[in-house]
Amino acid sequence: MRHLLDTKDLDRRDALRILDVAEDMAATQQREVRKLPTLRGKTVVNLFFEDSTRTRISFEAAAKRLSADVINFSAKGSSVSKGESLQDTAQTLQAMGADAVVIRHGASGAPQTLAGSGWISAGVVNAGDGTHAHPTQALLDAFTIRKRFFGEASRGRDLAGLRVTIVGDILHSRVARSNVWLLTTLGAEVTLVAPPTLVPQDVSAWPVRVIYDLDEAIAAGPDALMMLRIQLERMNAAYFPTEREYSRTWGLDAARLGALPADSIVLHPGPMNRGMEISTAAADSPRSTVLEQVANGVSVRMAVLYLLLAGERTEAEEDGR
Repeated sequence: MRHLLDTKDLDRRDALRILDVAEDMAATQQREVRKLPTLRGKTVVNLFFEDSTRTRISFEAAAKRLSADVINFSAKGSSVSKGESLQDTAQTLQAMGADAVVIRHGASGAPQTLAGSGWISAGVVNAGDGTHAHPTQALLDAFTIRKRFFGEASRGRDLAGLRVTIVGDILHSRVARSNVWLLTTLGAEVTLVAPPTLVPQDVSAWPVRVIYDLDEAIAAGPDALMMLRIQLERMNAAYFPTEREYSRTWGLDAARLGALPADSIVLHPGPMNRGMEISTAAADSPRSTVLEQVANGVSVRMAVLYLLLAGERTEAEEDGR
């Protein structure tokens, strides 16, 4: 794997390979000593032009558990805030000997620009760009769903036959876009639920069903219900009357939680707006996978960094044997 930029680029085989390697990584995290020597001598740079705590810490933990050296680069307070371009920053990282760059950027397409620019030789991992893609979040969501439904028998399994409903701010969500493509590649049936104002203008090419009534979606009995955060920081207009109105119509409250089938699970990419898109009762219920998603995120990102930086070497060693 040269780069990981978008789940749309992954076929079923590639996606399952990442998920299966993540299973191996998750197993190592149950040991007393969690650290592996796999990426010793490699340098991973977390290049974050947007604020993020969970994703940056998750990538940092993943790299360190593989024994890589980690450099955290935040745009705030750096030369970027003084006007330095992405090209200049990338060439600086190249001169420092970066082997992988994990980039989060507010502009859609920035990771693709970096990967195809020739400015660096490092592998590029998209940690979220604009409203475009967030591939490792979708991978950890798929990993979590697969683990909940198939347990110890999950290795090698896709999500065929499972129904996943994604609810909320689809318009501004890179998580929703990445999940749509990955989940359908893995065989799941995906439904989107949102106010009409928060559905992208043209989703006719998306392999999904779109409805506007959350109660109707819940009555259909989804296996997994993914609640998205309302991204108020990206909204420059009034997309719904009030937060209270949104919560009443499209929020997952205790009554809607109780109406879900007994074996349904609830996901949320975090951070949560408790009391808005999800109630405390739903967020803290046994159906909720929120904390599992955080833990699984480290394993999935370990798998991505491993395949990016050690996969070719390992295959060559195996061929030699």
